[in-house]
Amino acid sequence: MARWNARYPFGTASAPERVACRFGLIALPGVLAVSACAAGPDYHAPTPVALGVPPRYSVLTDQSASDPSHRGSDPLWWNSFGDAELSRLESEGLKSNLDIAVALSRLRQSREALIQARSAMVPTLSASGGYNRTQAIAGTTVSANSLSGNSLSLAADASYQVDIFGGRGRSIEAARADAEAGSFDYGAVALTVQSSIATTYLQVRLQQTNLINAHLAQANLAENLQIADWRNQAGLIGTLDVEQARTQLAQSAATIPQIESSLSQAVAGLGVLLGRDPGALRDELAASAPIPTGPADIAVGIPADVLRQRPDVRSAERSLAAATARIGVAKAQLYPALSLGGSIGTGAGSFANPFDVITGQAFATLAQTLFDGGRLRSLVRAQRDATDGAFATYKQSVLRALQDTENAVVALRAANQRQVQFDTALVSANTSAILARLQYRRGLIDYPSLLITENLLITSRNGVAQARYDRAAALVQLYAALGGGWTDQGPVTGQDK
Repeated sequence: MARWNARYPFGTASAPERVACRFGLIALPGVLAVSACAAGPDYHAPTPVALGVPPRYSVLTDQSASDPSHRGSDPLWWNSFGDAELSRLESEGLKSNLDIAVALSRLRQSREALIQARSAMVPTLSASGGYNRTQAIAGTTVSANSLSGNSLSLAADASYQVDIFGGRGRSIEAARADAEAGSFDYGAVALTVQSSIATTYLQVRLQQTNLINAHLAQANLAENLQIADWRNQAGLIGTLDVEQARTQLAQSAATIPQIESSLSQAVAGLGVLLGRDPGALRDELAASAPIPTGPADIAVGIPADVLRQRPDVRSAERSLAAATARIGVAKAQLYPALSLGGSIGTGAGSFANPFDVITGQAFATLAQTLFDGGRLRSLVRAQRDATDGAFATYKQSVLRALQDTENAVVALRAANQRQVQFDTALVSANTSAILARLQYRRGLIDYPSLLITENLLITSRNGVAQARYDRAAALVQLYAALGGGWTDQGPVTGQDK
């Protein structure tokens, strides 16, 4: 992949660097005069065109045709499902999820690293003090008196390395970008947790619906078995119909433990997402509830919106800025380093006169690496390569965000279409099953014909439940793809707006 700028990728060199910093060794007055010089390129964020962002989504024919009331970047998007339990779980999860706690600790570490980088821009001060008591053990009185005595010393030292070529300034710039990236990483984890809680909650409601459907199917098949048994006892049919009805009933009953197992796993997973033990929510979610439907449509916006709405994309951009700043850190090591320092100290033979002797010194050191086998220049080239890699990562995150959005749009559209068809199929299948049972009671159809209509009803019920889940899950997927739940101040944690 070609660099955006062959010599200074993702930025341009400052004028002082081009004029003075390039030559490395200059006279001390000149060094002090250009102390604000910053080595390396100044960062400029890549444009959407450079990142390959199209002007519109290919899967949307007319983005301005409607004006939906729900926005994909709504910080409290889960409220749009109109489910109080889901909103409560989201609020609790953002406060107690352990992945979010880990991300928050990393964010705090990155902010402390910024403080540490800034500390290099101020002088280092230190102080020391000492007391010494000398006592002769043996010898003449004269020699013992001359060797015995007290000594007291106090000292203060100061040192400062002048940031002539901006290496430390670039370090602060990189640390600041890292801290900002850490903030967006925290947001990305929070967004992942939000969508995971919503999807797992939908799984709970789906399995509860499937369990209700399984019990309904079992009741219908038990009724069919009873009818077949009555007709067999009346001599109207043979035992084949009875055995077929019994087989169908047993197969239906066998699906219930599997559904209960899936429901238990979903509830356990939801508990862990909330930072609680797997069984903590079993009583709270014991009562069945319908699958939440969510809004009819949400505003998607334009592809360029992902550059500011997706926290993972913004984190990648900040990592690119940090990598660019570190080019300057590496280049500054090629140039002279100026260190200033001084110290002041006192000496005395007693506590009564601690300032009998006062001494002081000051120094300035100018150091320049003359030969290192190409190590420092190799570090510069390596950092430029790292910046190229950061740009590729940033562009990849943008393209994946666009892919996520388009996939979610297509999934939502397909789920809407499937739900309409399954709703229609369920009405017809229910009517057919009622008619078939009446006809079987009267002996107008055989049991295989009744069995076909019962299977169609079971399939239609399960299809409607799955389609409603798929639609709600596609909405969650789209909200996450658009960066919902995140603001510049961080992830939202409450239900109130």
